[in-house]
Amino acid sequence: MPNDLETLTPSAPHPLFGELSRNWGWLLAFGVLSIILGTIGLGMTFGLTLASVLFFGVLLVVGGTFQLVEAFKCRGWKGILWHALIALLYVAAGLLIAVNPVLASATLTLALAGVLIAVGLTRVILAIQHRAQTGWVWLLLAGLISIALGAMIIAKWPASGLWVIGLFVAIELIFNGWSYLFVALAARRAGKLEREDTSGIAA
Repeated sequence: MPNDLETLTPSAPHPLFGELSRNWGWLLAFGVLSIILGTIGLGMTFGLTLASVLFFGVLLVVGGTFQLVEAFKCRGWKGILWHALIALLYVAAGLLIAVNPVLASATLTLALAGVLIAVGLTRVILAIQHRAQTGWVWLLLAGLISIALGAMIIAKWPASGLWVIGLFVAIELIFNGWSYLFVALAARRAGKLEREDTSGIAA
């Protein structure tokens, strides 16, 4: 008669990774694919920028259309006009982006630079306020880097609008891929240790 612990333990999921400790291969493959796509994207930032902006425009049109259809189903609601107006603005913005993605990418890049500078200033202020605590220098450094990146984008604008978004997307794909890669390998190691512990207990 087989040992109860031997029969039940292998089917129990890992407490941290769950079923991922046995199916880590799919996550590893996705991470490798993301790294490859991001690396390719680094060599074609202009095309990736336009593709990202066009995708954003399509999302606005689709989302606005669904919202407009939903507005006609909400008869009697006092806010229906505002709901429909917002939907029309979404559709209009999406169509403008689709018609002129280059101009849209330049505009979005300028907005991105402004966000980076604002975030950087916020981090600097927080770092100064918490300078009595350990690690505040890293927060200050992160804020200064964000401000520097925003300033560099503005200094090269509007030419930066042709590649900045694509560069950010490519870098995000690479970092995303590496993060999934590390998680998959950690899940693989955890599953291996779990099987070894189970074998030792069963023995």
